[in-house]
Amino acid sequence: MFRHVVMFRWSEDGVSDETKTAIAAGLDKLAGLPMTLGYHHGPDAGVSDGNWDYVAVGDFATVEDYKAYAVEPGHVALITDLIKPNISARAAVQYDVG
Repeated sequence: MFRHVVMFRWSEDGVSDETKTAIAAGLDKLAGLPMTLGYHHGPDAGVSDGNWDYVAVGDFATVEDYKAYAVEPGHVALITDLIKPNISARAAVQYDVG
């Protein structure tokens, strides 16, 4: 299995609750893509200082499935239209779960 983890920080200008809800709804749709085995996302629980604001974790059977997900039009539109305009930083990692 191949896992993709992405974290981001909201824009310092602030992000409305409506926008956060729209992003979460868009991420929910990604869970239903045929190449996605599992998909979880959510805001930081606020337990520790310095954490990122939001995380999304996607599981895929193969690297090729992840690559298909990465260019899937709904995924690309979500990033372009909602995520990028509302974040100040992004960190990601992909790894083989084994």
